[in-house]
This record gives sequence, C-alpha cells and structure tokens, in this order.
Amino acid sequence: MKRPDFMALALEEAAAAAKRGEVPVGAVIANGSTVIAKAGNRTRELADPTAHAEMLAIREACQKLASERLTGHDLYVTLEPCAMCAGAISFARLRRLYFGAADEKGGAVVNGVRFFASPTCHHTPDIYPGIGESGAALILKDFFRDRRDA
Repeated sequence: MKRPDFMALALEEAAAAAKRGEVPVGAVIANGSTVIAKAGNRTRELADPTAHAEMLAIREACQKLASERLTGHDLYVTLEPCAMCAGAISFARLRRLYFGAADEKGGAVVNGVRFFASPTCHHTPDIYPGIGESGAALILKDFFRDRRDA
C-alpha cells in the first residue's frame, strides 16, 4: 500500500483555512500510513488565539487516542511552528516534526527562540524542515498578497 502524502494533506487543510479567511496553515498527525488527525487554522472562526492548526490537530489526536501523549506519531505542518505550538509538540511527545515553510517572524524551531534547543525543553522530536516548502510558501504569499490588494 502506498503511503499517503501527509504534507499534501496538510496543504489541503491550509487551503481550506484560507477559504475561511484564516492564515493558511494546515497540520496532519500520522502514525505509520494512518492519518490520526488533521486541521487548519481556526483562530478567527473560534475567536481563539490558541486555535492554530497544530494545536487543533494535537487536541483531536489526543482525544481520539484518549491520551495526552502522541509517542510514535508524526506531525506534518505547512509552516514552522510558533513557540506555543512547539511547546505543545514537546509536551505531546510527538516523534517527528516535518514542516514546510520557515517562519522568520513567528517561528520557534529553526528561527526565533529555537524552542527545542532550550535546556528546559522536555522532549525534542526529530525535525525535518523544508518538506513541501515551495507549496507551503506559495499559499501563504498568495493569501497575504490577496489581502494587501483587496
């Protein structure tokens, strides 16, 4: 059986978020070839600053598995996680983090505070930046260009 393209699924979630007027970020949590949870940003819709795609996917996966730990699971997200999401990734004990576009302004993995390099970080996933980067960057650029031009 062919393994799903989890980053493509995350990009679909990002596109759906953009259609809702949200910053287009999508996330997928997988275990092996199985999608456990997926989400796109919903901060505006839910009037919740914590409703980032990663946070929503982590919450859904934990609820489905009835566990606060996602050991052995992988997160695919279209944009470098912020400090809040990096903290949740660490506390959830996700095995791997794959992300698309780097976020020089708000990212906290390879930019900014570099959360996982902090001595107070409880768990560090294996990190794979730049996966599907061009598609992830394009959807963000198009979204913000359309907002400026409107």
